[in-house]
Amino acid sequence: MKYLFLFISTFTFAQQTQFVDFKSVLGRIAINPIEKTVSGDVRYNFEVLQSIDTIKIDAQNMEFFDVMLNGKPIDFKNTQKQLQLIFSFEKGKNNLTFQYLAKPKQTMYFIGSEANDNVQIWTQGQGKYTSHWFPSFDDVNEKVVFNMNIVFDKDYQVISNGTLQFKSELNGLSVWNYRMQKPMSSYLLMLAIGKFEKNVQKSKSGIHLEMYLEPKDATKFEPTYRDSKRMFDFLENEIGVKYPWEIYKQAPVRDFLYAGMENTSATLFNTRFVVDSTGFEDRSYTNVNAHELAHQWFGNLVTAENSKHHWLQEGFATYYALLAEKEIYGEDYFYSKLYESAQQLKFASRTDPIPVLNAKASSLTFYQKGAWALFSLHEEIGDKAFKKAVKNYLKKHAFQSVNTNDFFTEIKKVSNYDLDNFSKVWLETTVFNTQQANILLLKNKSIQVLFAVEKLKNKPLLDKKDFFKKIMESDVYFSVKEAILNQLKNEKWEDKESFFILALETKNVQLRQTIAGTVNEIPESFRVHYETLLEDKSYQTQELALYNLWNNFPEKRFKYLDQSKT
Repeated sequence: MKYLFLFISTFTFAQQTQFVDFKSVLGRIAINPIEKTVSGDVRYNFEVLQSIDTIKIDAQNMEFFDVMLNGKPIDFKNTQKQLQLIFSFEKGKNNLTFQYLAKPKQTMYFIGSEANDNVQIWTQGQGKYTSHWFPSFDDVNEKVVFNMNIVFDKDYQVISNGTLQFKSELNGLSVWNYRMQKPMSSYLLMLAIGKFEKNVQKSKSGIHLEMYLEPKDATKFEPTYRDSKRMFDFLENEIGVKYPWEIYKQAPVRDFLYAGMENTSATLFNTRFVVDSTGFEDRSYTNVNAHELAHQWFGNLVTAENSKHHWLQEGFATYYALLAEKEIYGEDYFYSKLYESAQQLKFASRTDPIPVLNAKASSLTFYQKGAWALFSLHEEIGDKAFKKAVKNYLKKHAFQSVNTNDFFTEIKKVSNYDLDNFSKVWLETTVFNTQQANILLLKNKSIQVLFAVEKLKNKPLLDKKDFFKKIMESDVYFSVKEAILNQLKNEKWEDKESFFILALETKNVQLRQTIAGTVNEIPESFRVHYETLLEDKSYQTQELALYNLWNNFPEKRFKYLDQSKT
């Protein structure tokens, strides 16, 4: 293979999009689960915008064959990190074809084995780079229409981005033909292979919602995917922009690295969220579900141009997920979660020196402080103006990269709100604005009661006993009652027993779970009350209760084992 070395280009790869626009790609690939390799042929269509001598495609540890530009061989260099095409490119449209072989060290993961009939193969592009398994672009600003033909054993399901155009079979193999209509960043390209069953629902706007589970988990469809369609319909309406892709798929995969990942039109999530109705009370997929779905707009439709503006993805997805949960669980839940994150941020700001508008900000900052910034902005400029700005922002920059000023520009069109001060307070300083946060939180009645409880933290029990009893007997949100139980932890048993009994009588799963975890030494007078926890529809509560009852009443162990045997 002959390389022709021309003079060194004067631009960096991050600036390549100014010279070249890659339009679409067709990848025809086969995956070998034994060798753990990917091979196939690729066809890119691209347009040269300005004359250039080297075009680069990210490709980690790959081999290339038959590299052709417009049907003719072209000189290239394989650096093992990039495929570099060396040619005097002039303005105009071109097509590039080549064959490749990759043995991914990361990004594509091979789980299980054929011997155990439990093979799963899945990808995770964000933070790991799709360029380890498919020649593509680590620069998020290069957006391409991806089309994939994937060849694999016919007994397995293959999931990828976009709509399935057709599936054909030959010699024990299947070819899955997936097509996208709109461009996206390479890190959002995905693949998942396994044995799945599929459940299909349809949104109000007509989008097919495909939900996958392994056959052994077929009975868990309803609790795992509970409220999925409702959240989809809500977010489409709340955001005010139609879901930007043709289909939406979700599939759990084993040993997944994170809670979930918002690949374009196809979210993957961790199997720990595959639950039955009892497990749903302990660990539901609801928040992750809503968060990854919100990313289909915030991150996929518009993508932050660099890490400094990452809050435009994570802050927005966190906030809109919370709005979706508010729709399901109510206003008290919404404010309770905001209060929790405010406490975390207030504590973290003492030691965390990095603000939201910084590429090195922590996850807590990008996600939770970003969401708080949006909540504050939403409240300050009003619902109508906020929704209009978000809608205009998404429509104006659809299928493009964005920065914080792009969002601010749309806010300025609908409001005279002081964005310079807003940015300084919420995005550019590390101190959490507790004063403003409290003003916003106190709009909720349960939070008002919670603040009243917190003010009594250092008061003697005698001074607050009647007030606490009144709250425990009220219908205020459970988190307020939980705060009371936490204040009573170090009190004498005889002084707090009645409060613990009142907590159990609420029948609230979360509050009863607090009792299960708080009372480690169980007095005989409280035993019968505590034993009712073994009947709660929560595995976590049952486990805590069984452990503590086992330790406290050894003579009743057989009874407790029998009671909790299923």
